[in-house]
Amino acid sequence: MARALYIHWPFCLKKCPYCDFNSHVRDGVDTGRWQAALIADMRHEAALAGGEPLHSIFFGGGTPSLMPPSLVAALLAEAERLWGFAPDIEITLEANPSSVEAAKFASLALAGVNRVSLGLQALDDASLQFLGRLHDAAEGLAALEVAQRHFARVSFDLIYARPGQQADAWEAELRGALAYGTGHLSLYQLTIEPNTRFATDVRQGSFTPLDDDPAADLFTLTRQITAEAGIPAYEISNHARPGQESRHNRTYWRYQDYCGIGPGAHGRRGGSATLRHRKPENWIEAVERNGHGLREERSLPATEQASEALLMGLRLNEGVDLASFERRFGLSRLQMIDSRKRDLHQQLGLVWVDGARIGITAEGMPLLDALLADLVCENLVSA
Repeated sequence: MARALYIHWPFCLKKCPYCDFNSHVRDGVDTGRWQAALIADMRHEAALAGGEPLHSIFFGGGTPSLMPPSLVAALLAEAERLWGFAPDIEITLEANPSSVEAAKFASLALAGVNRVSLGLQALDDASLQFLGRLHDAAEGLAALEVAQRHFARVSFDLIYARPGQQADAWEAELRGALAYGTGHLSLYQLTIEPNTRFATDVRQGSFTPLDDDPAADLFTLTRQITAEAGIPAYEISNHARPGQESRHNRTYWRYQDYCGIGPGAHGRRGGSATLRHRKPENWIEAVERNGHGLREERSLPATEQASEALLMGLRLNEGVDLASFERRFGLSRLQMIDSRKRDLHQQLGLVWVDGARIGITAEGMPLLDALLADLVCENLVSA
């Protein structure tokens, strides 16, 4: 039974040069057709993973704030009919901070959205232009003010470790961001993803990414400043005041079941992985043909589930409970974690162990990818 629902809206006004998400630019969208298809896809999932009220819904993209509020309201009404809502359900919508989209915030709040994740990305015009954003800093901050007026909870994103970025400049930007008083911040290092325009730019020598060492210094500085401000990291890139953590994203990181609908959406239910058709046109045609947008559904062996659960859970400051994983996946902890490597990294101060629980220390988080490759047993990774 799934307690979380992800709804993907794949459309954007422009493809950002750093973005490798499933987002697409289209001249027009038939809202009525999309509403019917999303509801059909939702009903298919509810028939297989219903029976328990939803604790969270997340509208991701793409740019969900481009959706008409009436469409958001219709989808939420159908989700409540199919699953029921927990009394304190978290309903998040990702939004771009343009004045046009901010004008919808009041209507989106009336539709039921109670948390917004705002893609500010930077607080100065030069950086925003480099990142290919359509808003400037003043427009972004105005949208933040509107969001804080209409939604109970507001988060916003910033991208740091930009080319040539100095520690004092990032510190000033981050302290400025913290001054706006939101309960949650998502702070991402700029990563050059394959098949993005930035990947082409780097290959052609248009700019040089920040080196690993100064990027790691900025990561450490970020954690120090946010912790001092009472909004510490609870996941490698996410920071929140106690009680303001993203309930929906924690569902992913704790490897709990969730339903995913819309183009390219992933889902997990009962030991199976689901994947929707990625291209919007292919997805909507599949829904109209089959009653759902599934491209693939497969049962995951226990070794693969354990590997994914470890790779996700060790991103969290709380770490993972190996005893619960043993019960869940039918594997011993020695089959999941390389005890020799665990002990070595614990001695180096990169890993902590508390009974059956294991996690990555603050000193180890900048080395997370390498630690995961070292800690997780090869039989899981290669399975």
